[in-house]
Amino acid sequence: MSVLDRRTLIAGALALGVAPPHAALAGPPASGRLRFTVFRNGKSVGEHVVSFVVNGDSVAVTTEAAMTIKLGPVPVFKYRHHAEERWRGGRIQTLSTRTDSNGKKEAVSASRTTAGVVIEAAGSRINAPAAINPLSHWNSAILEGPLFNPQTGKLMKLTATPRGRGQVRFANGATLAAASHWALRGETEIDDYYDEAGVWMALRGILEDKSTMEYRRA
Repeated sequence: MSVLDRRTLIAGALALGVAPPHAALAGPPASGRLRFTVFRNGKSVGEHVVSFVVNGDSVAVTTEAAMTIKLGPVPVFKYRHHAEERWRGGRIQTLSTRTDSNGKKEAVSASRTTAGVVIEAAGSRINAPAAINPLSHWNSAILEGPLFNPQTGKLMKLTATPRGRGQVRFANGATLAAASHWALRGETEIDDYYDEAGVWMALRGILEDKSTMEYRRA
C-alpha cells in the first residue's frame, strides 16, 4: 500500500454539494470522548481519539490519531495527526491541523470570515464558500455539504449517499446495528456509521490496493 493510499483513507475525502448554511451540529457524545482502534486488514495498527467540550452552541473538538504499520517486526509507515476545531451554530469557525505522514509534515489552518472560510495550507490560500466545512467524520450533519480535507486543505469532490441502517463491529468484537450508514464515494471509498443520536460508531474504507481500513469503537 502506498503512502498516498494510506493518507487518502486516513484523512478521508468528501462531497462538494449544497448544504444548508446553518446545519445542526451532530456527533458530540454525552461522554465527551470517542476512541477508536484502527485496523488494517483486520490487524490493529493504532488509534483515533476525538474529545469534545460543549458550551451552549459552541463546541471545541480535539483529534489525536497515531498509527504504525509494520512489515513483520519492522515499522514501515508511521502516521500522526493532531486537529483542533471550533464550531458555533453548527458551522466551523476555526481549524488547525498538524500531520506527520511517515516524515512528510503538513499543516492546515482555516477561519471563518464575513465572506466565507479562508483555508491556508502548503503556502496556498483558498477563499472557500461560507457553507464549506472540514471533513470531520464525527459530524454527520455536514456530510452532504461542500467539504475540504483537513489534512491537506484541498476542496474535495466526492458524494455522500445515505444507505439506511448498517452493522458495525466494536474493538472488543461485539456487533451492533447502526441507525444510519453513509457511503462516501469518488476520490476514495469510505463508509461511516452513526447511532440514533448521530454519534459516530464506525468507519470502513477500501484502499487502492484493495486492503481494508476500519475504525472500531473501543
